[in-house]
Amino acid sequence: MIVLNKVFHFCAAHRYGNPAMSDAENLAAFGEDLNIHGHNYILTVSVTGEVNPATGFLVDLGHLKEVVKEHVIQHVDHSQIEIDIPWFKGKQPSTENMVVWMWEQIANQLKDGKLQRIRLQETPTIFTDYYGPQ
Repeated sequence: MIVLNKVFHFCAAHRYGNPAMSDAENLAAFGEDLNIHGHNYILTVSVTGEVNPATGFLVDLGHLKEVVKEHVIQHVDHSQIEIDIPWFKGKQPSTENMVVWMWEQIANQLKDGKLQRIRLQETPTIFTDYYGPQ
């Protein structure tokens, strides 16, 4: 199996909190992340499929780049995720939720290959991988 990976970068802010929880419960659960803070995210989109014998390529990288930029990057870059993206209403703007949203935005837009994984890195030591719905 061949897997092609394309890396993207964006900057976004978010804050955690649950209005159903008390201030003390929120502080215990989220700590300083109750405050608005930002990250320089690294998004890796992985695609698998058959290599086109005429081109030697798995996917048209220009198309992949266009899909990800149009359906993900332009929405998250320089945003406050839980405020600016309607899908996050009532959801935490965690990388766990972000990769699910990103998958939904990308998976059906690809003309070649199949989305295999989305990896979203929030800090040098924290990243989340998503391989699609069960």
